[in-house]
Amino acid sequence: MPVHPLKPAARTHVTTVIVGAGQAGMSASYYLCQAGVDHVVLERHQRFHAWKADRWDSFCLVTPNWQCKLPDWPYRGDDPTGFMLKDQIVEYVEGFCESFDAPLHEGVTVIRVEKVGAGFEVDTDQGLWSCDHVIIASGGYDTPITPPFAHKLDPAITQIHSKSYRRPSDIPDGTCLVVGTGQSGVQMMEDLTIAGRDVRLAVGPAPRSPRWYRGRDATDWLHQLGYYETTIAQQPDPKTTEAKTNHYMSGRDGGHEIDLRRFALDGLQMYGSVADMDGTTIRFQPDLEANLDAADKSYVSIRQMIDAYIAREGIDAPVEPPFEKVWRPGVEVTEIDAAGEGITSILWCIGFRPNYDWLQVDCLDPRGRPVHKRGICEVDGVYFLGLGWLHTWGSGRFLGVAEDAAYVARAIAGRCGAEPVRSHSA
Repeated sequence: MPVHPLKPAARTHVTTVIVGAGQAGMSASYYLCQAGVDHVVLERHQRFHAWKADRWDSFCLVTPNWQCKLPDWPYRGDDPTGFMLKDQIVEYVEGFCESFDAPLHEGVTVIRVEKVGAGFEVDTDQGLWSCDHVIIASGGYDTPITPPFAHKLDPAITQIHSKSYRRPSDIPDGTCLVVGTGQSGVQMMEDLTIAGRDVRLAVGPAPRSPRWYRGRDATDWLHQLGYYETTIAQQPDPKTTEAKTNHYMSGRDGGHEIDLRRFALDGLQMYGSVADMDGTTIRFQPDLEANLDAADKSYVSIRQMIDAYIAREGIDAPVEPPFEKVWRPGVEVTEIDAAGEGITSILWCIGFRPNYDWLQVDCLDPRGRPVHKRGICEVDGVYFLGLGWLHTWGSGRFLGVAEDAAYVARAIAGRCGAEPVRSHSA
């Protein structure tokens, strides 16, 4: 797919500007191309930069390949129940990009988006654009999160964020304390463990999921029973759901679930949530058991959901043994001397936050989160795509991003009197 050069004019007008060329932004471009709506996609790096540059070497999908459903570009390999590795994911998204001629401009940083009259000004480091609609598809992973007390840690202890981790050799010799048990934290802990590194783990409240249950991948069951079609508005507490950490499991080596209690049986030292740091002293909340219990509660609830569906539909499926806790912590350690424990590095895996400093439009709540309904803001002409739970569980993933992009593109095309946008092919 050719990359379109920027026009030399000081100000260029298009109907729609898309900020960000990940799977969300490029899906929106696909549908706007289909509808004949003139637009540009502005990307500060290269298209799909996060997939190419911000993933560790052993990274793979945690959802099966069949869930990759970009617009008219389903997974085309021979392993639909497998889990693509990083390079295979890049090949997949690049293939999608080559399937149409998007007006993409790479290496362009958006500095300001501002409401001006009935439209918007989009100021970049390579020129000024004006538009009637702006789609913000820049994602939510701009700024790595570290706690405010991290700066008090002895500088002799190396601090690394998950965004910078690529392989075990990136970690200094000695013991590494991995902080956080979302998908990145548990998978990086496992990556280091497989490499024979000495690892400790500070366990947060992230939930976990079965991998294989009653004869099938648990995600297959959840898709079949309609869980992934449940909207954020149908959740008991939408605001809590939106803020939840993803369930942890792994697609590595064919896929497996991750039970931290079993790692403990094999010698993994675990603590509760990190509470404070000062010099070489690290303090923890006494919540290790509570966090393990919370993860298991989500794990069991998914099993129960699947069990109920199997019983309701009269499906013949193998019966699994009841869940049991194979390990429980004794006295919880709430303070350690990192130097005395041989800890030479901290690997922060506690997430990211978006950066909308350039967005000078009143469409964010007091906490800086977009205010929208299925990606459409109350501010006329502003749209968001690619966020977790934008509409359903799959909104920020390959499974659901096309549906959301089609919905937003359909709204824009309707207002422009353009060709109708049809639903994507699965």
